[in-house]
Amino acid sequence: MRKSLLLAASLLAAGLLATPVLSQQQTSAADIEKKFDTYISSSEMDGWMKKMAAEPNHVGSPHDKANAEDTLARFKAWGWDAKIEEFRVLYPTPLKVQLDLVTPRRFSATLTEKPVPGDATSSRTKAQLPAYVAFQGDGDVTAPLVYVNYGMPDDYKALERMGVDVKGKIVIARYGQGWRGLKPKLAQDHGAVGCIIYSDPRDDGFSVDDAYPKGAARPSQGFQRGSVADMPLYPGDPLTPGVGATEDAVRIKREDAPTILKIPVLPISYGDAEKFLGALDGRVVPSNWRGSIPITYHVGGTDAAKVHMVVKSEWSLKTAYNVVAKMEGSQYPDQWVMRGNHHDGWVFGASDPISGHIAMMAEAKAIGELAKTGWKPKRTLVYLSWDAEEPMLLGSTEWVETHAAELKQKGLIYINTDGNGRGFLGADGNHAFQNFVAKVAADVTDPQTGVSVDARRRAGAMVEGAAPGAGERSRAVAKLAGDGKDIPLDPLGSGSDYSSFVQHLGVAALNIGFGGEGSSGGVYHSAYDTYEHHSTFVDPGFVYAGVLAKTTGRLVLRMSEQDLPVQRYGDFADTVSTYLDEVKALATSKREAQTLQAKIIAANAYKLSDDPTETAGMPTPLKPVPFFNLAPLENAIARLKVSAKAYDTTLAANGAALTPDVKGKLVALAGKTEQAMTTEPGLPGGRGWYRNMIYAPGRFTGYGAKTLPGVREAIEDERWEDADAYAGYTAKAINAYADLLDQGVALMGGAPAATPLGAK
Repeated sequence: MRKSLLLAASLLAAGLLATPVLSQQQTSAADIEKKFDTYISSSEMDGWMKKMAAEPNHVGSPHDKANAEDTLARFKAWGWDAKIEEFRVLYPTPLKVQLDLVTPRRFSATLTEKPVPGDATSSRTKAQLPAYVAFQGDGDVTAPLVYVNYGMPDDYKALERMGVDVKGKIVIARYGQGWRGLKPKLAQDHGAVGCIIYSDPRDDGFSVDDAYPKGAARPSQGFQRGSVADMPLYPGDPLTPGVGATEDAVRIKREDAPTILKIPVLPISYGDAEKFLGALDGRVVPSNWRGSIPITYHVGGTDAAKVHMVVKSEWSLKTAYNVVAKMEGSQYPDQWVMRGNHHDGWVFGASDPISGHIAMMAEAKAIGELAKTGWKPKRTLVYLSWDAEEPMLLGSTEWVETHAAELKQKGLIYINTDGNGRGFLGADGNHAFQNFVAKVAADVTDPQTGVSVDARRRAGAMVEGAAPGAGERSRAVAKLAGDGKDIPLDPLGSGSDYSSFVQHLGVAALNIGFGGEGSSGGVYHSAYDTYEHHSTFVDPGFVYAGVLAKTTGRLVLRMSEQDLPVQRYGDFADTVSTYLDEVKALATSKREAQTLQAKIIAANAYKLSDDPTETAGMPTPLKPVPFFNLAPLENAIARLKVSAKAYDTTLAANGAALTPDVKGKLVALAGKTEQAMTTEPGLPGGRGWYRNMIYAPGRFTGYGAKTLPGVREAIEDERWEDADAYAGYTAKAINAYADLLDQGVALMGGAPAATPLGAK
């Protein structure tokens, strides 16, 4: 027994030490994690949510600030070195919102959500925002109404074929099939003067489940708030692109901010949408445009149905309160493992985001309790409670931009959660961490089945992939699951606070959450996302809050404690290779589609096949698709595979025998690999803020990820020169990544990898 343990034993005998001392030298990682689990309390998390979701939590609200201050106090009480970092961000709030049907009859949209019987929280309406979306344009317009289905690019192509033009009109689109902000952006680009967005009951209302409070689905008066900033250009404060929004930051003028839309936008309920859609005339919409409102859906676009809408906002700077808590590493203080979740919501925010925040709090408390026993993390842990995520990742983006140099030097990984519920593990992130996540998931028990979280998600993947109509990816994942291989990580797009880390700086990130059985979609961003709804329909008993804390807590602890890198780079190389295959297939399909369309136009087939009694237009001709020079990318990926295999093989053979100094250097080097994927000039089309050549939010998918985005989107958008250029930029990034892997092999004393012919 070491002297420190003898001292602890004597103190215990004297009753002067309440808990046993833990140390890295005497306690295994498994013992530390087992002890960690004992500190996770579902009832405690229940109480935290009830308090945090008791009042509206939007940016600038008193309760949002109170939650930040309460979180700060708790972190300090749990032994963390914590502070609040403030940023001054543009956040508009509504002064006036109004939406009226003018013809053929008068009707005024409610634009507020009435309380639900049995839900005490929903009655606290005093500080709620009305129907509103952030970063729309102010306006007072009256115009004919046009129904545009989901308002996505293919819908506008269909309108073109129907002979319907939205220029000078107000469009109404249903939520779904794409990110909210794309709907008004595309409407604006097509000449519309206003945009209404509603939630159709087919997507998240009574067609899905009984409406709240009987069931979890959206009630007829519920609507979805949100941000419509043009996030695919850049997230964060619109006035300080690329720099932190500190008090003295240089700001651009609001009218010059490209992410702020020019047209007014309002969300409404499907109860109100029925009145507007029911007033439309014109042709009946295609079958796949029809929702579940009991009306006949028409396109409209004539003077028969006119709408008047007004939006006026107050455009001042608001303070965002980020809570930053650190526990310094005992051996590697300059290697940071970061963990975050935001605390602001659109109204009460129980499921989104508090359900993930309380899990993070449970982890922080448990780690604090471990520290009280004498254990210290080897690497510095940084826990982050973000503000202003909902308006478009303002709090995290401004913090990352402010601390960019330090984060690139010290950051090993950022682990994010957001909403959480009952069901299956979902994991997105940099693909080199695929095996790491799988191993953690194998060591956490699913409370409903008694098997591991990993075993349950495998079962779910196999069943999903075997279902009729399963997509190609689902079938591929099902095969991997059935063969006992790791479940792949999904690529990171955007929509939560990992974005600035992975896509701007190139710091590795994971996004973790459970769901699929608990149902929160029907109350998303509404006044019904309450403690009562969450505890009844999303995670009764807060059981999966505990499962999330145990899962993400293990990810944090293992990143802190393991002496060798946890990455397996062969997984990354193999996945990037599949992305290249997809890009090649995309080019082929685009080429075939253009050839077929040209034949149809030449044969006058569109006109001959159209119903002569309906208005119809010709589609815009597709551009002929050239053959692209993807050779630099093919060669770089071939080299990456060789370098990754050499690294993984050498680490398995030599890793355990390396000196502590070399192990520390190897982990630090692994922390830089993902940064190699970021290159100048970033993505084209005003998207230079996004520098990662492997992952980015899509220009027309928003939250959804585009992989090899510079090349893929150039082909999709018919920007042929960009496709060749970004094949080169992406190849350069991949070669830089492989260079770092080769350095790692040399550091481990391994033989250099043989470079494939033409690879560099």
